[in-house]
Amino acid sequence: MATDVNLNRLAVFVALVRAGSFTAAAETLGMTKAMVSQHLAKLESELGVTLVSRSTRRMTLTEAGTTFHAACVGILAEAEAAIEQVGRSQEKPSGTLRLTATGDYGTAVVAPVLADFMRANPQLQVDLVLTDHMSDLIAERFDLAIRMGWLRDSNLRSARLSSFRQLLVASPAYLAQHGQPRTLTDLPGHHWIALTLLSTPLRWTFTAPDGSRRTVRMQQVAQANNVAAAHALVRHGAGVSVLPDYLVTDDIREGRLTVLLAQYSLPVCGIYAVYPGRQPPAKVRAFIDHLRATLAEPA
Repeated sequence: MATDVNLNRLAVFVALVRAGSFTAAAETLGMTKAMVSQHLAKLESELGVTLVSRSTRRMTLTEAGTTFHAACVGILAEAEAAIEQVGRSQEKPSGTLRLTATGDYGTAVVAPVLADFMRANPQLQVDLVLTDHMSDLIAERFDLAIRMGWLRDSNLRSARLSSFRQLLVASPAYLAQHGQPRTLTDLPGHHWIALTLLSTPLRWTFTAPDGSRRTVRMQQVAQANNVAAAHALVRHGAGVSVLPDYLVTDDIREGRLTVLLAQYSLPVCGIYAVYPGRQPPAKVRAFIDHLRATLAEPA
């Protein structure tokens, strides 16, 4: 049984049968008549059967050749259909967009933008997975991940979408009971809500207006394993913490949270779209463009 057949020769064989002669097939394929004959001879050798009976005046398919030709036509048609389908996915959003984001950013930002994107692309289906753990995009078959902060080195591709500020906040109820910190040295005396996802949840480096930097170590009274939970604890007066601006902007505007020591700043963090492969499909490119445009709109 043949186990090592060059599949490129199938196309030559089908073209030869369609053309009816080696000369006509050579013209169709853009190769010499000798090369067409060589491909057929090698294919017959690889298969261990004679496909074409040849004479000086005509060529005729053998019984094995007739059966094999019918199968080859089907194989090539399926291959052409697959290539066409892949090409369409590169040109127009289609299929299912499977993406992941953190619970807080996914709920506050990605889901609303995704709903708008779906209205503009009704042919798409969407699978949104929210998790605060770093997903393996390839193993878990994600098309895209929205990641925050600083990217780790990897073989994945990324596109910077926007950025967010980190804000030191507390609720008015907490401040009424414990007082408002006036300097960085006051912070260790306050109740700190730690976010355990961070590598150093109790140590923060602030930059003063003159550019000088100071690191402060906080005293933890509670910890949470995701930003949404830390946000809820702070809003309900449990303590002080650093939270992303996209999550607390409404709270600050409506008086539910107060920014502390606003003269100091914390590092600005990036927001990235991360995806596998050099050539993302149209659905991924389109959503990245849509999300970037939405984030660029004035609040």
